[in-house]
Amino acid sequence: MLSITILLAEDVHMIRGALVALLQLEPDLRVVASVDRGDLIVKAALDTRPDVAVIDVDLPGIDGLTAAAELHEQLPSCRCLILTSLGRPGTMRRAMSAHVAGFLLKDSPPDQLAAAVRSVATGRRVVDPQLALTAWDYPDNPLSPREMEVLRLAARGADAAEIAGCLYLTKGTVRNYLTSIVGKLSARNRIDAVRIAEEAGWIP
Repeated sequence: MLSITILLAEDVHMIRGALVALLQLEPDLRVVASVDRGDLIVKAALDTRPDVAVIDVDLPGIDGLTAAAELHEQLPSCRCLILTSLGRPGTMRRAMSAHVAGFLLKDSPPDQLAAAVRSVATGRRVVDPQLALTAWDYPDNPLSPREMEVLRLAARGADAAEIAGCLYLTKGTVRNYLTSIVGKLSARNRIDAVRIAEEAGWIP
């Protein structure tokens, strides 16, 4: 029997160990690498050449979707299955843009993980039908790339002066961007705009 080789990326040690043990119980599945940071995924994949990368969406270093997009560029033969505890429609749409082959909620029954790995390894896509429908109907991100840069920095707690310094803008320009962001998202204020963007999955 040919084994499907797997790279697993999960930052919580106990969960990572449990997932490795769960996958190793399957006779046709073999975990060849496990990492706890998004910025370690591509190197580990290039070293071990797995068939499937099972990646948590929330990782330190770089987030799982960014890592999946980089992995697709560097090793397109490795198909990515994203795990997440939150089925945000915006996250789902980002996953589709990152050429992810599967999107599975962490609270899915354990046997679904092995089945999902087998499915994506054979070229099929695995997406929760209701989540896919919700993502299809969800509005596109109305913010420009520059507005997203400003909002990401604001989400990290940067004030207008710090954002201006990071993006080589004037404080007045940053304030104009923030006003535009709040308006486009129909938010009450900057904090509410960050919340809306995070819930939509536009900010990792």
